[in-house]
Amino acid sequence: MTSAPNGPTPGYLVWRLSTKWRVAVDRALAPLRLTHAQYALLASLHGMQRSGQSPSQRQLADHTGLEPLYVSKLARTLESAGLVRRTPDPADTRAVQLSLTPEGRDAGSRAITVVHELLDRLLAPLGGLDGPRTEVLTRELKLLLEAPLDAPPAPIATPTSSKE
Repeated sequence: MTSAPNGPTPGYLVWRLSTKWRVAVDRALAPLRLTHAQYALLASLHGMQRSGQSPSQRQLADHTGLEPLYVSKLARTLESAGLVRRTPDPADTRAVQLSLTPEGRDAGSRAITVVHELLDRLLAPLGGLDGPRTEVLTRELKLLLEAPLDAPPAPIATPTSSKE
């Protein structure tokens, strides 16, 4: 069994950093009238479309890590703003495909530029967005994100008794 840490736990630090960055992104995107969550959808859709994909709302939810119901709500809001187009998926009548409108591509490109400049400033203590320490941090965060949430706990070693 591990003892209680003397300082903040890694979970607490990840949560605090996530909250700090979300607030910073929200503030940076406010002049573009976008929230951090809307940015996540627009930027992801921008990248997926550039690679030739026409994702469904479900695929976009899987890609962003957002709940499918939340992606649907965000997509409807962005559709009302003229940034996203929602169309029936020809392969699945229950699914909806998402695509950026020309205005959405423009807004997405501007938002990506703003967020990349912000991230470079936030990552300055590690050498910036392209710094070697940022590369290490990124690898470690990916490793943690790839770990399944429902992974079985590690077995607890129990002493064995031997009869001699």
